[in-house]
Amino acid sequence: MDLDLRKLRYFVAVADRLHFGRAADALHIAQPVLSRQIRALEQDLGASLFTRDRHGVELTDAGRQLLADAGPLLASTQAVRRRVSAAAGGKRRLMVGFRAGVAVTPAARAFEDRHPDVVVDVQRIEGDDQAAMLLDGRIDVGYVRLPIDETGLRVTPLYTEPRVAVLPAGHRLAGKEQVTEADLAGEPLVWHGDPGTQPTKHPLPNAGYQVRGVDETLEHVGAGRGISFLARSASVFYSHPDVVYVPIPDLAPDQVCLAVAASTTSLVVEDFVTAAQSTAEVTAECGNYEMWQLGGDVRSRRA
Repeated sequence: MDLDLRKLRYFVAVADRLHFGRAADALHIAQPVLSRQIRALEQDLGASLFTRDRHGVELTDAGRQLLADAGPLLASTQAVRRRVSAAAGGKRRLMVGFRAGVAVTPAARAFEDRHPDVVVDVQRIEGDDQAAMLLDGRIDVGYVRLPIDETGLRVTPLYTEPRVAVLPAGHRLAGKEQVTEADLAGEPLVWHGDPGTQPTKHPLPNAGYQVRGVDETLEHVGAGRGISFLARSASVFYSHPDVVYVPIPDLAPDQVCLAVAASTTSLVVEDFVTAAQSTAEVTAECGNYEMWQLGGDVRSRRA
């Protein structure tokens, strides 16, 4: 049995809203039609996806699992459409993902010298979706930061960069030339992801405060909810009026790698990997400059 992508999109619409009427409106179809399509999907899968009673609509365990799997699957179909459309238009396109603070331009320029017929497109990614976007084809290659689940990926280390402490502007240590981990003992920590991935030797209180990306980190730190740690390049690429960056030399450095799906056989992707390796030193140095102007024909789009 092949999974019907239209039914899957209908399912996601209901799962996101937990309301058949609102989902039908968003899909521009009649509610009875939507209900029939969901029942047909449940029959196809041999599992109930929703419970329906007078209190509303809820996902079953099977429904929650399908929702978790549906996003990457639907995104992958969009990636296929994008690549086919580009090919039909006579253009080849390479989608490069990058984490905040990483400059793609040096590698893109080196790559385009060899492949002037390939358009390099770039998209910023966050830590919790960097592996998924590589595996489902939304990006062809990614500048990633460790840790990352390497299952199904080929990960190549490129360079490391020191970390900085991110402090509220009025913090007692904000004026220091540098701080140590011991200086920050007892501070609440704003941290992205699993608390076990924090770079500190000794866990700080409130580790794992849920944020997603540099922008949210700066907002929470600026509001005085805690301190955080970022790669040094963040202090070059991102500023905030209520935040200061202070070097913290005794913290483990941040590791930047290049990752591709292990199943990749594209020579174009391999040539970009080669370009990224040859320009890794230049890319690392971008984090030292007070300003780095992205130029050339690289098109930037935030995730």
